[in-house]
Amino acid sequence: MEIAGKATKLKLTDIKSPQIRTFWITAIAFFMCFFAWFGIVPFMPAVKKSLGMSGDQANLSVIVAVSGTIFARLLLGKLCDKYGPRLCYTWMLLLGSLPVMGIAFVQTYEQFLFCRLLIGFIGASFVITQVHTSLMFAPNCVGTANATSAGWGNLGGGANRMIMPIIALGVVACGVAEADAWRWSMGVAGVICFLMGLVYYKFTQDTPEGNFKDLKAAGKIKTDAQSKKEGGFLTAAKDYRSWILFLVYAGCFGIELTVYGKMDDYLQAQFSLSRGQAGTLVACFALMNIFARTTGGFLGDKFGIKKGLKGRVQFLMLIMVIEGLILASFSQITYFPLAIVVLILFSLSVQMAEGATFTVVPFINKKCVGSVSGIVGAGGNAGAVLAAWLIREKCKTSHASVDPSQITEASTKAAEAAGISNSFLILGGIIVFAGIATALVRFSAKDEEVAAAATKKAQEEAAALKGALPA
Repeated sequence: MEIAGKATKLKLTDIKSPQIRTFWITAIAFFMCFFAWFGIVPFMPAVKKSLGMSGDQANLSVIVAVSGTIFARLLLGKLCDKYGPRLCYTWMLLLGSLPVMGIAFVQTYEQFLFCRLLIGFIGASFVITQVHTSLMFAPNCVGTANATSAGWGNLGGGANRMIMPIIALGVVACGVAEADAWRWSMGVAGVICFLMGLVYYKFTQDTPEGNFKDLKAAGKIKTDAQSKKEGGFLTAAKDYRSWILFLVYAGCFGIELTVYGKMDDYLQAQFSLSRGQAGTLVACFALMNIFARTTGGFLGDKFGIKKGLKGRVQFLMLIMVIEGLILASFSQITYFPLAIVVLILFSLSVQMAEGATFTVVPFINKKCVGSVSGIVGAGGNAGAVLAAWLIREKCKTSHASVDPSQITEASTKAAEAAGISNSFLILGGIIVFAGIATALVRFSAKDEEVAAAATKKAQEEAAALKGALPA
């Protein structure tokens, strides 16, 4: 669909404009969803004790939480094309807040697992955020807007490590038993998500021109029947480029989720760090989302302006290959200072690759941006599940190779480190393959021409707007 009035510049202070106001609200909503999605993580030791969970049961709950998001992202991508991102986000926040609050009342492992599955659905917020910013920003800056909103939203997955314990301290100070602090803290996160749903409905709109319902009534965009004939989820699913980008996003966001999920354990086992030291380092790397993902989107836009749609693809391919090579290199390093330097480079490259992916997505099929975004976004979670399975199996094999009569704390740590290291090496190779496969994403001459014209027009509008500002 072609939407008029898209912003040609990401001017963050212009909150009176519907584009920038929506940008801020959708980024904050995404932050809160990721905050709630992983909100239970800092409390897992207390949860395991409270519910009598084993280590394997705790690991399974993590996989379940990520798996549920795969289906949710596919579904919400399709619904965004039909109903618009505003209503989809509103209902997802309102309904998604219920299991976040509900987990505070669980008494058994099965109840906990069910709530984590449902909470995983709010991880689909990423898709709606990307659709909404794609509808609000012009081709010359859509990659930057997508990457920045997603990067800042992703911070919620790291900020909870610091903020949730503070909330727990607050509720304990109010008289709540320390053993129940995790329950009240999750309840607080759920209430905030519910309130965010009301804010989203009140203060955002689907496009710069208005909401889908009104635009359909005015004949400015296709009706549901017309859209079904011209393009929908099946159209997006039949486009091979959607699935290549599915693989690409599995190789960046999916790998980031899994690598940082196991990085605490790896740093402790390989470099003898304490849990606190390892956790702090991982949280710091997550904070790189403030700028790293934006950098990927910005450079993707620049390549697109200079070389067209193929330029966006070329940059994505380049950064994916670099990411894979860095992760493979990191897996073989045993010198701690060098490992930290390489890990910083990995954090930068993986987040840049995530941003670069969604500089390409909006141009695959403008008639079903939501469905394409849903498919690609689901790839991230599918990649996380498969990567987690690989690490689990490699660690099992590594532990099984230790002579039972020689098992000590040191041998157990060495086996854990070896299993994770081998997994990182394999994953690095897979990422390089995904990067090379990106070269198969092609656009027709007509697509290139249309995108070039739209980009040029957006640049001219941005230049005119800049010239009209008072000196």
